Amino acid sequence: MKPFTLALPQDFRLDDVLAFHRRDAESIAEEVSTERLRKGVLLDGVPVVLDIALAPASASITVQADGKLSKATQEQAREAAISILGLRIDPAPFSAFVKKDKLFAALARKQPGLRIVQSATVFEALTWAIIGQQINLSFAISLRRTFILQAGRQHSSGLWCYPDARTAAALTVEDLTSRKFSRAKAETILRLAALVADGDLRLDLADDNNIEQISAALLGVKGIGPWTVNYGLLRGYGYADCSLHGDVAVRAALQTLLGEDVKPDIKRTEQILAAYSPHRTMAAAHLWASLHPRD
Repeated sequence: MKPFTLALPQDFRLDDVLAFHRRDAESIAEEVSTERLRKGVLLDGVPVVLDIALAPASASITVQADGKLSKATQEQAREAAISILGLRIDPAPFSAFVKKDKLFAALARKQPGLRIVQSATVFEALTWAIIGQQINLSFAISLRRTFILQAGRQHSSGLWCYPDARTAAALTVEDLTSRKFSRAKAETILRLAALVADGDLRLDLADDNNIEQISAALLGVKGIGPWTVNYGLLRGYGYADCSLHGDVAVRAALQTLLGEDVKPDIKRTEQILAAYSPHRTMAAAHLWASLHPRD
């Protein structure tokens, strides 16, 4: 596959992208520097490293594959690069939508150009959402690392590649529970992996398989609830209207924004966020960012 270039917006917040992919200090599947981002991922069973050279106005991507990539898989690699750089959702419509809004106008002005960075694949986004349920971030990152080492593949460069559904489905529950996964998490991840690997759950956005159908199908998987689905849509598809009303951090940020003594409950949070449809993903992004503002 020939190298390709993606244009970066003038207000591109490179530090946000690098920080997202730098979460794991051990960097077994990602290597991050100020000028380069390397990401390992399995695409149709082929170990692939996306080598992204970063310049002020563009990103040059070289796809390093340990095997031949079909045209469809080459397109997956391109889409993965777009997601990794957070280029899927244009932040401008939300900024215009809340320009005179009492709750979000000032927040949006403080955080110009804020974007949502996605995972390389939908499967990565969903499994990360499951792994991160109801545990702190550092423990979640540790479990994610374990999952990569157990189900992923090592690229010839030495970087590990995030698993795909087929390699994850080959694990047993005991493979995960013996390494600090709860049985519920292990069973949910393997249940999801088996459904995707067997073709019973399609994650591609084809004409006959849209976001609403995928959401409904995911909710039908035991162990996956509305928060996991919405987070998966956000990080996996870059869907612009995810409601993260069940997210503790979103509710905490809303509490501060509202100037109240307690966090709004889930129902009230859902009602508040509903006013920002079809831009609820960006509303969540601004709420998250408000908890950790840039200097």
